[in-house]
Amino acid sequence: MKLANYDPGHFYDELFHAPGSPRPEAIPLVDRINSLSLEEIQHRQQAAQIALFKMGVTFNVYSDNQGTEKIFPFDILPRTIAASEWQVLEKGLKQRIYALNQFLADVYGDQKIVRDGVIPGDVVYSSQGFLKQCMDLKPPKGIWSHISGVDLVRDRTGEWYILEDNLRCPSGVSYVLEGRRIMKSTLPLVFDRMQIQPVEEYPSHLLETLLNLAPDYIDNPTVVLLTPGIYNSAYFEHSYLAQQMGVELVEGRDLVVSDGYLQMRTTKGLKRVDVIYRRIDDEFIDPLAFRPDSLLGVPGLMEVYRSGRLGLANALGTGVADDKVIYAYVPQMIRYYLGEDAILSNVPTYLCWESSQLDHVLANLDKLVVKSASESGGYGMLIGTQSTQAEREAFAAKIKAAPRNYIAQPTLSLSRVPALMGDEFEGCHVDLRPYILYGEDIYVTPGGLTRVALKKGSLVVNSSQGGGYKDTWVVS
Repeated sequence: MKLANYDPGHFYDELFHAPGSPRPEAIPLVDRINSLSLEEIQHRQQAAQIALFKMGVTFNVYSDNQGTEKIFPFDILPRTIAASEWQVLEKGLKQRIYALNQFLADVYGDQKIVRDGVIPGDVVYSSQGFLKQCMDLKPPKGIWSHISGVDLVRDRTGEWYILEDNLRCPSGVSYVLEGRRIMKSTLPLVFDRMQIQPVEEYPSHLLETLLNLAPDYIDNPTVVLLTPGIYNSAYFEHSYLAQQMGVELVEGRDLVVSDGYLQMRTTKGLKRVDVIYRRIDDEFIDPLAFRPDSLLGVPGLMEVYRSGRLGLANALGTGVADDKVIYAYVPQMIRYYLGEDAILSNVPTYLCWESSQLDHVLANLDKLVVKSASESGGYGMLIGTQSTQAEREAFAAKIKAAPRNYIAQPTLSLSRVPALMGDEFEGCHVDLRPYILYGEDIYVTPGGLTRVALKKGSLVVNSSQGGGYKDTWVVS
């Protein structure tokens, strides 16, 4: 089947206006794909997947009894976004991340937004991500979330919506970087013809963001990336980014607090650490401050951090801004802190802790998507249109037992991109996760991670739920 014969159907398609009519920014790509035979396309698809696997581009799934290490499926037909459209997204993402950082500083400080009645205090304090241990914390330069990943989707009309915010330890950027490297060798002629904005600068921007956290009096700061270890689902990314930045990859057992500083064990003795890029959840990072049973963190780290002798990205406590109930209030945050309307809209959201909205959710479970406030990765959710009566009844019981922990949203008709499935191009639903770095300035990686639902008809794009990914081309 030629791409020229692809039918986008009734969904918004990222490459095509209509059958045989590609969007302007996608024309050179579509022309090139149509010039290749199906066998050649399949060969390039297979070669790309093999190359990524040899590079170790995998992820771990703890609940899969077939083995933990999995290939992350990669589709060689990229998603294209016009640069003019990207400029609006970039502006909206910068606005959102700035407001969320203002919220974090406020909610762990004076809590003006609560006192002024913009966000109910009970909603904030009952969030699993709100950590009392972080009250009155003063992160370096006043920045809380230095590395963020914001998930975006389009609906049937082509309108963009923010789906969720990830301000703790967002993963996936290594797939963006490696996917781009593979695409340059998979479709080299297209890269020569199209002006595709680069993503390769991300590691240098990341390192610059981390160095910005070091105390000003240190001339040559030592930066490390702290990983839980080889069994973590994103370990490939941890080692990859450490290598790309030229910094040490360490585990908790490699670090110790000594003489009031965080120190790294080396063959030449202890060496002071000035900045940590942490890929460990808050509650595991210091057994003296959080979970006493944690073997992943460093005893006393929190005290060094509070003293200002250590930079930490992201700051502890940022998980409160990831809460899907808090998400519903981000437009109000933007208006409160910036005096502006949100450039990018939230998906309309029902809050189950409000009784009138709870009644509506329970009466319409067959039409809505219900999500747990604190879970991610496609877990803890119900897609009403694809659920059974028994599943809806079980979920209704969960919601009634803990209404604060659930939100509901209408089922969006997510946009699609053609993907090679066997001998045909099928329209598959996608989302988009751009990565935002907040240092001296706010930098948004052009494009980001396009996750794709590779099960026919599926709306779940998460890798742990059978999804794959594509390269994302912002085309000038």
